[in-house]
Amino acid sequence: MNLYHGSNLEVREPKIIPSKRLLDFAVGFYLTSDFEQARKWAIRTTNIRKTGQPMVSVFEVDKISLQQLKLLTFETANKDWLRFVAANRTGTPADAEYDIIIGPVANDQAIRTVNNYLKGYFPEDVAIQLLLPQKLKDQYAFRTEEALALLKFKEARAV
Repeated sequence: MNLYHGSNLEVREPKIIPSKRLLDFAVGFYLTSDFEQARKWAIRTTNIRKTGQPMVSVFEVDKISLQQLKLLTFETANKDWLRFVAANRTGTPADAEYDIIIGPVANDQAIRTVNNYLKGYFPEDVAIQLLLPQKLKDQYAFRTEEALALLKFKEARAV
């Protein structure tokens, strides 16, 4: 399976870089199975950092090898996903025992819903109803060195 990482530079050797940013699945090396999503991340990262060139690094990973690690998978943006993302985005990570976390990415529209939920503007049930019709892309957070070791660099594409 191919996974894509969007950045402002080519990434041949992925690393987990500690960050103060509050991300959906906490600190990790983030990828997606959707090239277009990675392309958007690359452009956004380049614009934020104001350096480099938008690049999508392509990695190959064996699905069977993934099963050997501790995985947490959210199939949809359900209550468990919302609670997990909310915990990470408020700086109280829900759980650090997983090597890889897979699930929907809170895109710009979804993050507004999550933020409004966090502010108490509406309850969990309403947040889920608002998230369900959205076609959220996936994200893979590789959170340990064991997980990163499964990624095999294939190529980088300028976008």
